Amino acid sequence: MLFRDPITSAQNPRIKNLIHLQKAKERKEQNVFVLEGSKEYTQAIRHNYQFAGIFVCPDLISEVHFKALSAGINHDAEVYPVSKEVFDKIAYREGSGGIIALARPKSHCLEDLNLKANPLLLILESVEKPGNLGAILRTADAAGVDAVIVCDPQTDIYNPNVVRSSIGCLFSVPLAVCNSNKAITWLKSKNIAIYCTYLKAAVSYTKVDFTKSSAIVMGTESEGITDKWVTAADQNIIIPMQGSADSMNVSTATAVVVFEACRQRNFGKY
Repeated sequence: MLFRDPITSAQNPRIKNLIHLQKAKERKEQNVFVLEGSKEYTQAIRHNYQFAGIFVCPDLISEVHFKALSAGINHDAEVYPVSKEVFDKIAYREGSGGIIALARPKSHCLEDLNLKANPLLLILESVEKPGNLGAILRTADAAGVDAVIVCDPQTDIYNPNVVRSSIGCLFSVPLAVCNSNKAITWLKSKNIAIYCTYLKAAVSYTKVDFTKSSAIVMGTESEGITDKWVTAADQNIIIPMQGSADSMNVSTATAVVVFEACRQRNFGKY
């Protein structure tokens, strides 16, 4: 049987190490990240992630079901059954399906992106909050964005909160990480129009043509985008607002602009 002799103590070295991996420094040193949930687990397998270890609670998932979910996983991945008491200590949310796994991160090089003709890209400059990054990746997945490029990130893209809030879309969306200068040079070389969300000298996001090869650039909520992107833009764009607030949550603003681009491109042929 696969589920034998479950770990019953939170003081077990593997359990203690799993908790330590909530820190970015530990994840980087060990070259692993933590994902929780059967949906996230199957998404990672589907997109060819390699696993270093899998913690499974037999009280929450049967061996038959776990094996079915694990079809296609790398054969050297170790499986560690854990008791319900231990699983409750290491799980960060309810409804995770009894699975917490350690996976190997990918490199996410800009040069590895394989774009189709006339792509729609999303650029995130200096994204700070893991929850926002995860929510934006869900939007990108839902809209069928061809790739997300994270420039000069202020958070680890494999932060557990990114994995959780993206609900596995971190694995499904083509993703690159690089500095802004490299991204700008790359976009220009491919004749991809750059549309930067910006509060000054900007036109409404509904007035620009997203039907051609386009990159939508989003900045931080506190500072917006930097001057290098403002200067590089083919057009700076703005979301007109009627209230007293001068900005929106970046994940909400991203969804507004991205789905306008999808509308122009006959998204879903509606």
